[in-house]
Formats: sequence, structure tokens, C-alpha cells
Amino acid sequence: METVLNMLQDPNVQWVLLGTILLGMASGVIGSFALLRKQSLLGDAMAHAALPGICIAFLLIGTKSMSWLLIGASISGLIGTYCIQAIIKHSRIKEDTAIGLVLSVFFGFGIVLLTYIQQYGSGNQAGLDSFIFGQAAAIVGLDVQIISVIAFILIFITFILFKELKLITFDPQFAQGIGLPVKWLNGLLMTMIVGAVVIGLQAVGVILMAAMLITPAITARYWTERLDYMVVLAGVVGGVSGVVGTLLSTLSRGMSTGPLIILAATILFVFSLIFGTKKGLLPKMVKQWKVKRLVTRENILSSLYELSETKLKESEGKEIGSYPYQQVMELRPISSLSMLAVVKELKKEGLLAEEQADKRIMLTEKGLEMAHDIVLKNRLMDMYLMFESKFPVSNWREGSMDLLNGPKEIIDELRALLKDFGREPKGLFLYKKKRNIGNKGFHSAIEGSEG
Repeated sequence: METVLNMLQDPNVQWVLLGTILLGMASGVIGSFALLRKQSLLGDAMAHAALPGICIAFLLIGTKSMSWLLIGASISGLIGTYCIQAIIKHSRIKEDTAIGLVLSVFFGFGIVLLTYIQQYGSGNQAGLDSFIFGQAAAIVGLDVQIISVIAFILIFITFILFKELKLITFDPQFAQGIGLPVKWLNGLLMTMIVGAVVIGLQAVGVILMAAMLITPAITARYWTERLDYMVVLAGVVGGVSGVVGTLLSTLSRGMSTGPLIILAATILFVFSLIFGTKKGLLPKMVKQWKVKRLVTRENILSSLYELSETKLKESEGKEIGSYPYQQVMELRPISSLSMLAVVKELKKEGLLAEEQADKRIMLTEKGLEMAHDIVLKNRLMDMYLMFESKFPVSNWREGSMDLLNGPKEIIDELRALLKDFGREPKGLFLYKKKRNIGNKGFHSAIEGSEG
């Protein structure tokens, strides 16, 4: 810890940290739109296409002027983008093939130029190869100022035109229909992606810059489904990745900054992949487990209700009856392990009772009431699906739990269909009738129809 604090006192480290933070934030913000527009690979092509521009700018100027190198990279990146679009438009080559073609040709040409500069240069080319893998230690105060200005402009434009960029990302036809300059906005966004790419070349490098665009954005995607939250979170992830990668690079002395920044971003991505609240694997597994447990719970209660319903009819409401586990599992698909776990849970809630001697279970009065609602809901849904064309469009299929609280006229018609088909759940009615129990606390309208 003391080593890190001492390291942060170094002005050069402070400049580098500031540069990588701003780079990460800008990359995360712009990368969110690139990801959602499925243009992540295009960012990779832009990064590789920028290398010839850097080399040509150096050959023309003769010095490693950050501003001129970025201008050359931007021009070369835009030319590469135009070439990709031209190939797609004027040939039968698909987008991924066009991207691979332009990427390899431009990058190969850049390597040829870089080799020429290193072999025949005058010595001013020292460190030019750091643009391949990135070396943030080479960033100086002037470089940070340039990165800061470009990053601020990119973030500012995103903030000002957020609604427009959101619209052309999700519904370009509607955006064009309401009069937005879609082509101009697409061109602007493409230029912004190029801008985010070129300012990261010195820190992250040509090869890994695409990962700097994609990783923070996809990491944020696991935590939110709202674009505004995603953009902010992606910027934070990018900034944190820049800090961690830069500190590791400085501590390791000699390791390239770019790979370490991407490694830090990847660690955050893996964490989000597992624990992300929206799409993470662990929350998804927990949700699936809860749904499975709920289905098993309803299956057990429904099976017991149907068995009890038959017993109550035979005994004229006197006995609910108790039943072995195997008999309950035969009515619906329930595994033995799930059966044992859910029965234990239902017993704690007072919905089931168990005869320990011969391992038979039965519904309690409270359990009979809950099972009645479940069976009624399922049978009403069966009627609704059988005669769906008779009813107006609704969202019941998405949330069948709301079926009992639907429009009264529709519920009445569904109950009438249940009665016509002899599918009314009679168990609870028979049990209450025999014991003169009132309707308080139950669906009185439904039970009234049973009478």
C-alpha cells in the first residue's frame, strides 16, 4: 500500500492515470452504442486501420507529435471504415468478411511502414512501436491534454445528443420518419467511435483497442437494461480498468499497459458475468431455482387437492385423506429430492401434515384453501386457452397469477365454461359445507358458483 501511495506522488504517474481514466470513460460511453448497434468488430477494424495513418503522419512530420499522429490515425481509420462500407455496398461480400479484409490489409500495410521506419529512421522513431500493444508510461502532459480534450468532447456530444443517438440505435426508421438527419447522425457516431479508438492507441494499442470499446459496455450490460444507466456504468468500468491496469503496469516495470488494462476490464466482466443482477449466471440460476421450486410447490398442492377432492366426494366431505409420496408424484412430474424439500417447506408453513408412521401426507385446512386457488387458476387458464378467440387480447399468458383478478365478466364466463365441462374444483366447497364454515377470507363469488 505504501508503495502505491509513493508511486502516486510521481507527476508522470499522475498524468498517465488521468489519461487512462479519461480514455476508459470515453471508450465505455462510446462503446455502449457500438455494442448495441453491433459495430464492435468495426471498432477493431478502425483500430487496425489506424496504424498506417500513424506511420504516414510520422514520415511526413518527422517527429512523434501526438496531435499529428492522432490526425493521421483518424484519417486512416475513417478511410478504413469507408472501404468497409463501400465493399458491402458494391459487392456481395458480407460485413464480417469485409471487416476482416480491410483489417488485415491496413494492418499489414502499417506493419510494413513501421518496419521501414525502424530500419531507416533517424532515431526519432523510438517508441513508435508502442502503438501496437500500448505503453501508457510514454504518455506525457501534452498527450494527456489532447486525450482529455477529445474524451471530453466525445462525452459532451453523447450527453447533448443522447436522445437522438438512442433513437437511431434502436429505431432508425422511426428516427427518419420524424425528420431526424439519420445519415448525418450515423456519420457523427462513426466519427466518435474513431475518436475513441485513436485516443486509446498509445495507452492500449492497436491490437487491443477493440476490447477497450467492447468489454466495459458488455460488462455494464449484465447490470442494467436501461441505456442511460448502461452508458454511465460502462464509463465507470472503463475508468476503473484504466486505473488498475496502469498501476499494475507501473508496479511490474516493463509490462505493457494495454494488456493489463484489458485484463482488469476482463476481470470486471467475469465478475459481472457471474453476479450481474440482470443477466448474470448466478442470479439466473437462483431465479430458475425459485421458479422450479414454485412449480414443484404448486404441483404438490394441486395433486393433493385432486386426490382429496375425490376422497371428499366419496365421503361426502368428511375426509380429506392422506396419501403416500409415490401416489402424489405419479400425477405430475416431481423428482424425489424436490418432493422431500418442498414437503418440508410446506409443513413448516402449516399447509401440509404428515403421518410419520407410514410417510403419508395430507392437506391441512389452510393448505386446502391455497390448493383450491391454484387448481382454480389453472383450470380457468385451461378454459381461457381453449376459447381464447372469444376473449379480448390480454396479458394473462405472461402473468397467469393475475387471472383470478381479471375483469369480472370474463371470469364469470370462464367459470360458466368450467361448470359446463364439469371442471369446477369442488373439494373446498364440500369440506366447508360439511363443517358449516363460512366464506370469509376466500373467493366468495367463486365458491358461491360452486353451490
